[in-house]
Amino acid sequence: MQAWHVHENGEPSEVMRLEEAEPPTPGDGQVLLRVRAADINFPDALLCRGQYQVRPPLPFTPGVEICAETEDGRRVIANPALPYGGFAEYAVADAAAVLPAPDALDDAEAAALHIGYQTGWFGLHRRAGLQAGETLLVHAAAGGVGSAAVQLGKAAGATVIGVVGGAAKAAVARELGCDVVIDRRDEDVVAAVKAATGGRGADVIYDPVGGEAYAQSAKAVAFEGRIVVVGFASGSIPSPALNHALVKNYSILGLHWGLYNTKNPKLIRHCHEQLTELAARGVIKPLVSERVPLGGAAAAVQRVADGVTTGRVVVIPGLDEGGAA
Repeated sequence: MQAWHVHENGEPSEVMRLEEAEPPTPGDGQVLLRVRAADINFPDALLCRGQYQVRPPLPFTPGVEICAETEDGRRVIANPALPYGGFAEYAVADAAAVLPAPDALDDAEAAALHIGYQTGWFGLHRRAGLQAGETLLVHAAAGGVGSAAVQLGKAAGATVIGVVGGAAKAAVARELGCDVVIDRRDEDVVAAVKAATGGRGADVIYDPVGGEAYAQSAKAVAFEGRIVVVGFASGSIPSPALNHALVKNYSILGLHWGLYNTKNPKLIRHCHEQLTELAARGVIKPLVSERVPLGGAAAAVQRVADGVTTGRVVVIPGLDEGGAA
């Protein structure tokens, strides 16, 4: 089979190599999966750089989210068990964590349903308790993680404000259903949020960016608001002023979705059932902006790492270089 391997840490476009390899052998409690589609996530870039909280032994295959086919022909979604990740023709996964792929979604969309939407669902519902009628602010609203949160916020009956960088991403955020779109390159984010909420601020803020975005969140959050810390795509990890949280009466909530796999895996399945129902109703649908062949994976991971993509970029092993399946 063909598989992308990382032999040393660095930028994805420099350290990912497409090589011939033997299909991986599943360990105890694992299954072999034929990859139908592999969604690119920001953690894939962090894995290449050696900056992710999980550091598989070198060489490894990145790709943490797939739609695949089991040996008995079932269509499933899974998080591959590293070092045998999804940017390959075959991967392995823990059998207990494999979930049925929703019939309402094609392979690329199904591959993109898992991490981003589960993170959004846990962040907005389990951690922040988002209620209908509240205002949700989503940073990086046109990106893979942010776009999922926008759709889930709208499904929950919230008014959604999306923050983006650039006119093209603003257009995507509007198409996703944002009620208000703020271009951080041209507007004062805090002032725009206050203007849109009559001075109250946002009840829930979903932040996968960190850095300056978090600083804006602390100024734009409402009384008894909740800031959900999802990640640090900016590369800058903020140090919150806890006295500020005290005097403004807001909560700072951390979310490490992967921890639920070990702490409470039943919730993962419950969430998947909720997401499958929403997808069947057409309320949520992953925004797949690009479908690339296996040979284009390294360049695509680099684009995601550089923050120049919208929605999800998905690697399709069965796609030829001309774009045909």
